[in-house]
Amino acid sequence: MSKSKEQQKHFYLRNNDALMNSTKLSMKAKQSILLSKAENTVDAYESDWDDFVDWCTYQKVSYFPATSETIVNYINDLADYAKANTISRRISAISENYNASGHRDNPCMAPIVKQALRGIRRLKGTFQQGKTPVLLEDIEDILECMDKLDVPELQLLRDKAILLIGFMGAFRRSEIAAITVEHLQFSPQGVEIFVPSSKADQEGQGAVVAIPHLSGSPLDAVRALQQWLRASGITEGPVFRGFTKNMSLRKTGISDKMIAEIVKKYVSLIGLDPSMYGAHSLRHGFATTAAAYGVEERNIMRQTRHHSVNMVRRYINEANKFVDNPISTIFEKRFR
Repeated sequence: MSKSKEQQKHFYLRNNDALMNSTKLSMKAKQSILLSKAENTVDAYESDWDDFVDWCTYQKVSYFPATSETIVNYINDLADYAKANTISRRISAISENYNASGHRDNPCMAPIVKQALRGIRRLKGTFQQGKTPVLLEDIEDILECMDKLDVPELQLLRDKAILLIGFMGAFRRSEIAAITVEHLQFSPQGVEIFVPSSKADQEGQGAVVAIPHLSGSPLDAVRALQQWLRASGITEGPVFRGFTKNMSLRKTGISDKMIAEIVKKYVSLIGLDPSMYGAHSLRHGFATTAAAYGVEERNIMRQTRHHSVNMVRRYINEANKFVDNPISTIFEKRFR
């Protein structure tokens, strides 16, 4: 659905005329306010705002200004198919947009909205399953299958590099798609990949992800990356690119959605249900595999670049749910 001018006009997190027309703030102050949120965050908020606008348009109710009753009705309709955490995020996006607009009444702050959200959380729960992790053993099985496929070798080299770099670097799909040759620094030990910005790096300081050589192993991500670069002839710009119909290499980088499709394609080759997997399965899989092998929490966080231990501990708990399981302990003692 294309956006109307009216719809674009009321997304104030990007098009904030009220802020820009203010005579009390300097241009430097205005710019600092506009840069207070990362571009990825603004994009996500805009997508959530568009969903709210589409719902209001269909229901023939006003979205700007909106009433608190409209917000409550919207999130209850949303609850028919969305998770509780998704609903919370939508409210945050709508609320942030109202705050940016300078509108005196933010409908999301009304008590009935908070009460409705609390009721939805109790009804649906807040546990997020997420995408199933691609484990190290799965990667090994996929690599075996790839060697038997009747597809162009250049495509296989690219896909192998994407899977191994994505897994070993615990990258988000947007980060994989954004890697450029200029971000790579090879050394005898391996490769350092500079990530200029990401979902968790709200201030854009960037981070460096180190991936060591695994000499002689088919799991050597560094070697896979070097083979892809040599075969493709890429010496600058985006590292991972798509192909034209006649298998010519495109000049632009691959989309993050395509990375998800690549993961789904290869997990299906080893008999897994592709609907349960996505690009995040590589990142999730690295953390879960590392936890299963007893890697320390802080070292997992260094590679995944998580700032909170809560998510990493979820991965550790997931990896260890069959280790020291009380049922196993009971039966071991019962039949000893």
